[in-house]
Amino acid sequence: MIAAAGENNELGKDNDLVWHLPDDFKRFKQLTTGHFIIMGRKTFESFPKPLPNRTHVVITRNSDYQKEGAIIVHSLDEALLKAHSDEQPFIIGGGEIYKQGMAVADKIELTRVHGGFKADTYFPEIPVEKWELVSEVHHERDDRHKYSFSYQTWMRK
Repeated sequence: MIAAAGENNELGKDNDLVWHLPDDFKRFKQLTTGHFIIMGRKTFESFPKPLPNRTHVVITRNSDYQKEGAIIVHSLDEALLKAHSDEQPFIIGGGEIYKQGMAVADKIELTRVHGGFKADTYFPEIPVEKWELVSEVHHERDDRHKYSFSYQTWMRK
């Protein structure tokens, strides 16, 4: 899974991010390019167009939903089957898909944004008895980043 979340696991509000972190966008692009990205319909529809050089797998309950540039499925299990040829598919959100993903993911690339935010969507709590923080790199606030943040890599124990 890959996500950016605030100190209280905030992901976003009104189907949008509540911060703008250009270096995090670059990291997201670097890590996910060439891979399957698995997401819910609302996350997919929040993009102006499909992200280049990635295979989009969109989970929706709507059996009539169709979108050019996406593989449409109706469960996380079905999404993972579609992405079986990729050794490192990424679950990219939203909140409900992340909750389901916690049971099947083996790695979490989390950008922890240092701050509290008004949100309506949250990343699930990472249970430390099941997950180990194996890497953390801090990024200070600067003229392009209103908030400091840390890149964290979590591995399932």
